[in-house]
Amino acid sequence: MSETPRIALITGANKGIGLETARRIGQAGLRVLLGARKPALGEAAAAVLASEGLDARFIHIDLNAPETLTSAASAIESEFGRLDVLVNNAGITDRADGSPGRASPEAVRRIFETNVHGSLAVIQAMLPLLRQSSAARIVNVSSGLGSLALNSDPDWEFSGVKLFGYNASKAALNMLTAQLATELAPNDIKVNSADPGFTATDLNGHRGYQSVEVGAEIVVHLALLSDDGPTGGFFSKDGANPW
Repeated sequence: MSETPRIALITGANKGIGLETARRIGQAGLRVLLGARKPALGEAAAAVLASEGLDARFIHIDLNAPETLTSAASAIESEFGRLDVLVNNAGITDRADGSPGRASPEAVRRIFETNVHGSLAVIQAMLPLLRQSSAARIVNVSSGLGSLALNSDPDWEFSGVKLFGYNASKAALNMLTAQLATELAPNDIKVNSADPGFTATDLNGHRGYQSVEVGAEIVVHLALLSDDGPTGGFFSKDGANPW
């Protein structure tokens, strides 16, 4: 089977950083599969990228519906036989989240179900396909809020943002990155966490002070890493983040 073009799957790709990541990866010459929970939104986003001349299509993926992950993996296997890039971008917040003394336990469970359990399920569904690639890349879209070191620094810019469910879910995602990178090193699969920075998206009510174009930079960089690039790291556009 031909090794070109390479195949990239981006979850939560119908808007925001996910859509911009898909656009930039598509501009690099890859075929991009836009994973989205709602078919109408996913189809519309794929149509936008296709109208820009990119090789883009929608694929139904709902992190809370395991059958969609199985179906997506089967479809990719049937048509392409492999997957070269996986970007775990889909994630949620919850209005009932808050500091450890105030956060709703149910909200924390909902956040973890998507941000951690869902991302793990996507990885496990796609691993057989990633192992068929000659140079696979996995990018987990994390956040500076997932850094234990930064959360404990009172002088950090976002030290007041104590959302236990969201922050802890991103810390757990970073643990997934660190352990998975070690597990997959013999397969030459690079796994890294990306911190896009405070980006204006629906996730934060568009309060972020940077654009999705800027936010997507580190995600795209890690998705397209060269063979001598790092694995098992946590990076922002400014360099390595502390765990």
